[in-house]
Parts: sequence; structure tokens; C-alpha cells
Amino acid sequence: MLLKQVIEIFDITDRANASGNLVKDYFEKLGAKDVVVSEVKGAKGKTDFVKIRISGTNGKSKGGTAKTLGILGRLGGLGARPTMIGFVSDGDGAVSALSVAAKLVDMQNKGDFLEGDVVVSTHICPDAPTQPHDPVPFMGSPITMEQCNAEEVDSECDAILSCDTTKGNKVMNIRGVAITPTVKEGYILKVSNDLLDIMQITTGKLPNVLAITTQDITPYGNKLHHINSILQPATATDAPVVGVAITAESTVPGCATGASHFVDIEMSARFMLEVAKNFGRGTCSFYDEEEFTEITNRYGSMKHLQTQGNN
Repeated sequence: MLLKQVIEIFDITDRANASGNLVKDYFEKLGAKDVVVSEVKGAKGKTDFVKIRISGTNGKSKGGTAKTLGILGRLGGLGARPTMIGFVSDGDGAVSALSVAAKLVDMQNKGDFLEGDVVVSTHICPDAPTQPHDPVPFMGSPITMEQCNAEEVDSECDAILSCDTTKGNKVMNIRGVAITPTVKEGYILKVSNDLLDIMQITTGKLPNVLAITTQDITPYGNKLHHINSILQPATATDAPVVGVAITAESTVPGCATGASHFVDIEMSARFMLEVAKNFGRGTCSFYDEEEFTEITNRYGSMKHLQTQGNN
């Protein structure tokens, strides 16, 4: 259970003065040894990026060979002040990712260590702008997506889970958690059976899969429709990326307050924690490497979908 971590993270992020340093102080008191905060400024304001590395017993940070998992909390902002007062729906992914990091530190304090390193990253912005979007308004961001990817996507990661609130659409009409197919180098690959198995174990239900399109895996700024930013990390890495979507039965704006459900946030965090356990020890695969080689041999590179393409 990660209820304690979700509640504690929510408490330090649901405030007008939320900052990266508040988050850093919380983690250092827990015993985290590698927490980095960096302020990034954009045309519409600034935000604090937080990166927490939890070393594994056989992780790269210790010269080991176990694979590194990246867990990203994707969002425009935790709040939309002064337009909206309080924590917005868009911030759920950040709370989920940080809760995983807090749980991993707590586990180490109690003698349980993962084999591989886990790198958790998100950003803390209590006053992000909003922007028009169909069917409901999106949360904007004080910085560009390029800046966000540059801060969050760690080159050491062998795979990435990108957790994002995904309620502002008419595609996924179930409240809870869903995963996307694996995205790698411009290809939308089949859904990982290992991840589906972990999801049905952690949720106690049949797994939900979020439908995505080619548009969703292209970079922001190309005038194409995106369901949200959940797969934007896939435009900045060759590592396989899977979106972990916190979903709703109804269409909920990202800038709505009072729309966060601790049960769903905790469930997404618990799922990502179990993936981290299995990925580091080599018992969870995001994609079939032989099949990926075959598809690229037959159809060539799709990396152009990771770029802005032709005007």
C-alpha cells in the first residue's frame, strides 16, 4: 500500500507555495540520498524540476548491470492559480510518481532493495496557465515540452513509465488506471503482456488499455491533435515508453479542482512500483526485441515521427 505516501505527497504539493525545495526537504528527511532540484524558466513563468534516483543493489549507479527504470510524473502544473484555487486534476501524475519514490526510499529504510536503479522525475508548479482544448480545457505549462523532456528524460533509463492524468477525452471512459501500447522510436508496438499481468494483479481487475494514435506520439507544436502529453517522452528517447493513464468515466478538465481520487492515484503508483521491482531483476519486458528488429528490417526507421516533420 502507498496510501501514506500519496497523502503525504499531496499535503506538500496542494499549496500555493509548493516548490521543488519543499519536496526535496521531504525526501531528505525520509533518507533519500540523491535528490536534485532545478528551476527552469519559460515564456509563461517558471517551475521546479525534481529528480530522485533510488539506487539498486545491482544498479548502474553502483557499477552493476541491472536495467534502470524511469518513472515520470507528467503534467502542466499542480495548480492553475489564480484562475483556479487548489490542486488540479492535472497534477495526479506527479503525486503518483513521487509516491513511488517515497515508497522506494521507505522500503530501503526497512531493508528491502530493488536490483535496478529507479529514476523518478517530475516538476512542481502551483500556478501554471490553462489553454483551450477539445473536449475540455487543457492545463498549459510555463515551459515548453522540449524543456520538459530535456529535464525529465534521463539517458540512462532503459525503459520509461510516463504517468499522466488522462481524463479530458472521450476515448477512455473507465475510472481507474490504464496503460498504453509500448512506443519506441516512432513505432506503436503491441501492449506488453508482462505489464498487463502486473496491472491485473495490482488492480484486481482485467487491465485497461488506452487507445493511442500516430498523432499522440509526435512532438507537441506540430498542429496535430494529441490526447495529452503522456507519450511526449517517447519523442526524446530511443528507450521504450509506456503511458500510465489515470482515467475517469466522465470527461474531466485538467484544470478542474476537487477531481483527484486517492484510490486511483495509489493504484497507479502501486502498479509502477511492481513494474520497478520486476524490471530491475529482468522479469518484466516492455517489448519483444526480436520482433522490433524484424519490424525495423522490414519497414525501416520511424524516427521521423519523433521530429516536427515537414512544414
